Amino acid sequence: MAVTGWLESLRAAEKTALLQDGRRKVHYLFPDGKEMAEEYDEKTSELLVRKWRVKSALGALGQWQIEVGEPALPGAGSLGPELITESNANPIFMRKDTKMSFQWRIRNLPYPKDVYSVCVDQKERCVVVRTTNKKYYKKFSIPDLDRYQLPLDDSVLSFAHANCTLVISYQKPKEVLVAESELQKELKKVKTAHSSDGDCKTQ
Repeated sequence: MAVTGWLESLRAAEKTALLQDGRRKVHYLFPDGKEMAEEYDEKTSELLVRKWRVKSALGALGQWQIEVGEPALPGAGSLGPELITESNANPIFMRKDTKMSFQWRIRNLPYPKDVYSVCVDQKERCVVVRTTNKKYYKKFSIPDLDRYQLPLDDSVLSFAHANCTLVISYQKPKEVLVAESELQKELKKVKTAHSSDGDCKTQ
């Protein structure tokens, strides 16, 4: 089963953990050389950051690619020039999950709620956001569902709009909730170092 397969990959990965600033930071090194870094709220175990790094064909380390969390979060890695020069007026897309839902926020979208359309594209396995005034269009995948090889379901997709921010929620399938619970049990077995000096080993 695909869910079990991904969970086993996480279990098999070389893991190190660091407790810092109220966050539990976990670094995964997979057999193929890929790296994943996650940060969880120490008290709630809520996922705050997930990012990936892969080596180039020549073995050089690439930049961290953020999957979950603020795109320009201090301490989350080096900021690329595209983040430094990005206009504050441009729409800013980020993912910030809750316990029960995958959730994305798109800031700087001033249009009223009835302008937006959010739906699942089954063929491309992605979520599509568009506006009737044709001012904004975006499509994005849900990597978790791809890793677990689970289908996308339009009926668990919803959205809200307030303060120029579009919030899109996708209710997590029960298979994902179970797998996340199992992963938390696994992470409790990882020896955790404590730090207060601001040095994160995943940078």
